[in-house]
Amino acid sequence: MQESSLKGLYLKELRDIYDAEKQITKALPKMAKAASSSQLRQGFEMHLDQTKNHVTRLEQIFEALDESPKGESCDGMKGLLEEGSEVMEEDLDPEALDAALISAAQRVEHYEIAAYSSLRTWANVLGEKQAVSLLQETLDEEKETDQKLTQLAEKVNVKAAAAGGR
Repeated sequence: MQESSLKGLYLKELRDIYDAEKQITKALPKMAKAASSSQLRQGFEMHLDQTKNHVTRLEQIFEALDESPKGESCDGMKGLLEEGSEVMEEDLDPEALDAALISAAQRVEHYEIAAYSSLRTWANVLGEKQAVSLLQETLDEEKETDQKLTQLAEKVNVKAAAAGGR
């Protein structure tokens, strides 16, 4: 198969998001530990469980394709997670840190939403019906997580503004 084909691109991007998900499984426990809001901490812990399922779904897709998930490094996710890690090292009020953690998490979610949306579309065009279903399930979970983060941000941001004297 040519790497320049849609199938080649599909495999490359599947490997990229697989690496991204593996990076996220390492970052979420640190983010949960840094969160002062119990709701935010629980949200990160729940999303860790979901992310492990995302990895499993991707492995199912690779197995069906008789391909290895290894081989790509997701530099985009690496950069997003580094930025999130840097914010945890800043001297912020707990409420402001929670606001920053939500912002960092939403950047990650938006990256994933874009990736899974494209992958699902490509899988559909390529006739990969099982992959379409698995990718859609993950895409739905990523969108749901983003919505939950938005709802939580509305509360956390108000607390951060009040704590910091605006």
